[in-house]
Amino acid sequence: MKVIAPRNRTIRLTNTETQRYKKRLLTLKKPASVDQILNRTLNQSLDDVAEFLPSEFVDLLFLDPPYNLTKTFRSTTFHATSHDAYAEWMDSWLSRLVRTLKKTAAIYICGDWRSSAAIQEVAEKYFIIRNRITWEREKGRGAKANWKNASEDIWFCTMSDKFTFNLDAVKVKRKVIAPYTENGKPKDWHKASDGNFRITHPSNLWTDLTVPFWSMPENTEHPTQKPEKLLAKIILACSHHNDVVFDPFLGSGTTSVVAKKLGRRYVGIEIDEKFACLAEKRLAVAEKNMAIQGFNDGIFWERNSL
Repeated sequence: MKVIAPRNRTIRLTNTETQRYKKRLLTLKKPASVDQILNRTLNQSLDDVAEFLPSEFVDLLFLDPPYNLTKTFRSTTFHATSHDAYAEWMDSWLSRLVRTLKKTAAIYICGDWRSSAAIQEVAEKYFIIRNRITWEREKGRGAKANWKNASEDIWFCTMSDKFTFNLDAVKVKRKVIAPYTENGKPKDWHKASDGNFRITHPSNLWTDLTVPFWSMPENTEHPTQKPEKLLAKIILACSHHNDVVFDPFLGSGTTSVVAKKLGRRYVGIEIDEKFACLAEKRLAVAEKNMAIQGFNDGIFWERNSL
């Protein structure tokens, strides 16, 4: 039997918990209303459920599909393929999701350097592409004959020119290295007991994120789990209280969990039963613990500075 280190806070499921959370999972076999799916986890494939989803109910769509590389997700393996084949696969399901989006919806699509060209190609068929965010994924081993792959991309798109972007909700608190003064007073920064800081506008280069690992309370055994802080930035920027956040590749539930913590409604789809149950456990935990690491008092802090 594997011994778990005392400081290991990875979220796991007991057999009893799995049976309990399975009862919360939803499966659609016919068209559903918005009320039937709100704040639920659907345990089935996107292909099987897409036609049953209501139209124009989504304010924010977050997409984290398998990247174009060979990767195993428990019982499912996604195989790397050509650019054209990956773009065709992506188009096959993204085209079916467009009708679920409100005309004011924002869309975020995750990828890496292998899949980014295909993502742009498909996304611009249906959306207005606003930006490409690059975030530093500081985890991982080095490469012997290549540059270490330490970044991923997120494409920011909208359905129209009318969309939500809450700038003040996503400003970043950074340490001031050169504390310039004007007439003896701080210029664009403030002095605090724990150092000198400046509140700055967010850019499309995110270096303040930590990939979940074993001693973090949000960590699970999902192989490609996104940080809660990453989702908090996106949800706060492009949605309002009580808006609907939809993630059709939910994984272990990060999108739904952060949406709940931030007062949004959510819908998630996850094909793997264990990951879907993990999402439900995390949602239950969120009822008692609303904390998001690196986000405090309405401010995003630099990595390891809080």
